[in-house]
Amino acid sequence: MRKSITIIATILWVVLTSFSNDVGVDESQEEPTFSFNQYAGQLYECINDAEINVEAFNIALKGYYQLVSNDELLNKKYLTIVDMSLSSNTERFYVIDMETQQLVYKSLVAHGRNTGEEFAYNFSNKQSSYQTSLGFYTTAETYDGKRGFSMKLDGLEYSNCNARDRGIIIHGADYVSHKFIEENGRLGRSLGCPSLPMDSFVEVVEMLKEGSCLFVYYPQKYYLSKSKLANAADDYLLTSSGMLAEVD
Repeated sequence: MRKSITIIATILWVVLTSFSNDVGVDESQEEPTFSFNQYAGQLYECINDAEINVEAFNIALKGYYQLVSNDELLNKKYLTIVDMSLSSNTERFYVIDMETQQLVYKSLVAHGRNTGEEFAYNFSNKQSSYQTSLGFYTTAETYDGKRGFSMKLDGLEYSNCNARDRGIIIHGADYVSHKFIEENGRLGRSLGCPSLPMDSFVEVVEMLKEGSCLFVYYPQKYYLSKSKLANAADDYLLTSSGMLAEVD
């Protein structure tokens, strides 16, 4: 038996109670509870975008709540998923508003030039690798640099802990566009940064800056087996007061 712990989560009471009829809540209990997996399923249905990979979504959600419980997110409103398992010619950058339970932004996003061409295959945390790094990040401060207006990222795992030293940032790029794809057959590539379309990245950065959660996903067995955040426990009960309580 594992010792029970309580994890603080930022979930609105009204959102939880709206799920109660669908997940079989026992109304005789003083405080209704929902399993984490039930909540994840309901949230996925609420977002209603079949292009979002279910595994990527569930891992991102577990990591997000673990970071919330560790008080590591200053901006809890947004959860961003970057799905590197998809073609770079598709929109694979997703921003979820965790308060309204809505997908509020979706766009193209580049991967590192040594990570692959149209598809991403190779990932690295090493300096000058020019590869994308997998795992959970927190967004940081914005600044004006050689790439123009940009936002720094801090890697939270063994797989991306060199992000700041490597200069891994979110910035806009002309090579991230449908026009570039039409002319070149695939999206352009970065030096490892998740660069975004020029016409929308400023608005996105302003939303996500200063402490939100960003997860770069790829079904790489080594990462998925070693990441503590990707393997955060999912056997929690979610209560209507906005708490996650681990099952004994």
